[in-house]
Amino acid sequence: MLSTEKLLAAVQWAVKALRDGGLVAFPTETVYGLGADAENPSAVTRIFAAKGRPADHPLIVHIASPEQITHWAKDVPPAAWRLAGRYWPGPLTLILRRACRVPDIVTGGQDTVGLRVPDHPLALALLEAFGGGIAAPSANRFGRVSPTTAAHVREELGDAMDLILDGGPCRVGIESTILDLSGHQPRLLRPGAITPAEIEAVLEQPIARPDNDAPRAPGMLRSHYAPQTPVYLVSTANLEAEAHRHLAQGRRVAVLSRAAPILPEARLWQGMPTHPAGWAHELYARLRDLDVQCFDCILVEAPPAGVDWQAVGDRLERAASAQGTVLPNNRLMKNAY
Repeated sequence: MLSTEKLLAAVQWAVKALRDGGLVAFPTETVYGLGADAENPSAVTRIFAAKGRPADHPLIVHIASPEQITHWAKDVPPAAWRLAGRYWPGPLTLILRRACRVPDIVTGGQDTVGLRVPDHPLALALLEAFGGGIAAPSANRFGRVSPTTAAHVREELGDAMDLILDGGPCRVGIESTILDLSGHQPRLLRPGAITPAEIEAVLEQPIARPDNDAPRAPGMLRSHYAPQTPVYLVSTANLEAEAHRHLAQGRRVAVLSRAAPILPEARLWQGMPTHPAGWAHELYARLRDLDVQCFDCILVEAPPAGVDWQAVGDRLERAASAQGTVLPNNRLMKNAY
């Protein structure tokens, strides 16, 4: 990580790169983003090319303050202002009716736009110096594990960007909560660090599950956030037996579990935190680390049921679904919004 003086200089270089139509990777409290000037369609097109991202998948526009909402959205409901006042800067993305100036490529051709103010000093310094919105998905190949350090970005995208701002490891570690406020009732589109209960407490009303009319949003594919190594999501009761089954087949097995190691013959057994925030912070970095160690599979102990673990469970199910390896009876989301 650079010194403060060098970081300030790097921010100025990043602003110049963005104004010239370039791509800049930058840290947020959730994951590292791959950013472009949100009002420059040619620059935004470079994001899709670098990631291999389908053109109909919308991007989140990062802004410096809630006061900029009306530059990007129209018909802004009171709920948006209440939530922005409570949770911005922070890991909450609001889906709102888009203003006319927002390019189609940013929204995937939809009539809505996703907005958030990130809670990272370097991201905020960049946004304030740039003065506009930065469209930014996670800085990784489409569908793969999101990066939580600058080194992850370099490994994943190499020379695809003009500049990487290194702000150290991300504090939260998984992507933002996405809440749709474009309809009659708030709807949770993607779980994150801010829980449904916290949102409902601010709005003083229930939030709904997504339906067929919900806008498309980042991270909603059944298979997503996946390493190259197959991930098996296994219940606590079945974890030891499942590990033995793979080991008996001569496979190199890695295990992520809240429990202490119980299989010395497993090539790698890594203990995970016992609380959801710790899991979220560690998850992507652990998956990336194991992915380069040539294991045949990664067994992950399913987290507990309940809304506190909803965001972690969502990411794990999507990672396992990449290989069709969510084992029977290990669904986590039955109690989720």
